Amino acid sequence: MHCVKLLGQRLMARDFDRQVAEVQARVAMLNGYTALGIPVTMAA
Repeated sequence: MHCVKLLGQRLMARDFDRQVAEVQARVAMLNGYTALGIPVTMAA
């Protein structure tokens, strides 16, 4: 939750459905950054 809050404390959208979409976009972005930071190892 700390990382989500770093993107901003408040939602810009007023409509609930748009708020849900905004949160989903933030989570997708955080998941993308997390995936970039995970090392890929291959078994030899």
